[in-house]
Amino acid sequence: MKKFIENFSVSHETICQLKTYLSLLQEWQTKFNLVSKSSLEDAWNRHFLDSMQLFKYIPKSAKTLVDFGSGAGFPGMVLAIMAKENTPYLKVTLVESIKKKTMYLNEVAKVTSTPVTIINDRIENLKNLQFDVITSRAMTSLTDLLQYSYPFCHKDSVCIFPKGKNYALELSEAHKNWHFKCHIEPNEMSEEGRILIITDISKKRRK
Repeated sequence: MKKFIENFSVSHETICQLKTYLSLLQEWQTKFNLVSKSSLEDAWNRHFLDSMQLFKYIPKSAKTLVDFGSGAGFPGMVLAIMAKENTPYLKVTLVESIKKKTMYLNEVAKVTSTPVTIINDRIENLKNLQFDVITSRAMTSLTDLLQYSYPFCHKDSVCIFPKGKNYALELSEAHKNWHFKCHIEPNEMSEEGRILIITDISKKRRK
């Protein structure tokens, strides 16, 4: 784990904030079902390090990032905490429709002093917003993610989507309805998983 963390060049202070976040997760999990019980036992690897590895794919020029279906804050809140030190100009927005989860996210932001916008609403209700980077983890299929993301993209937007062992099938299905470029990166926390870096999204015309 130590070697893995060193790859991020994050400070001891940032690691301490992430561990505070982990403590809050363990505390709030007793009241709300934030993550699965099985993943909670290995939350540092399953959720925190898995989210941290995405930071290197955020373009340095990016000024705005939105995380769809943030849940307990993975990866969006983790990336926001890392951004404070590495790219403080990056404005992070978390979108989560379940109120109790946004209550938890607000508590994490408060305790870790993380500047982040937290929206308690459904994605389809948001209007007239565009972002440089879109992330989402374990929310829905790639086809649906592209449907959600498309209205929030401009010509240079980048989507960063971690996917599991069925990523190739999801890509094949998504290509039926969408044009896009995809760069596939390994997932350092999962031998079967991959990280999809997607750009240039456009709808295919129906014949």
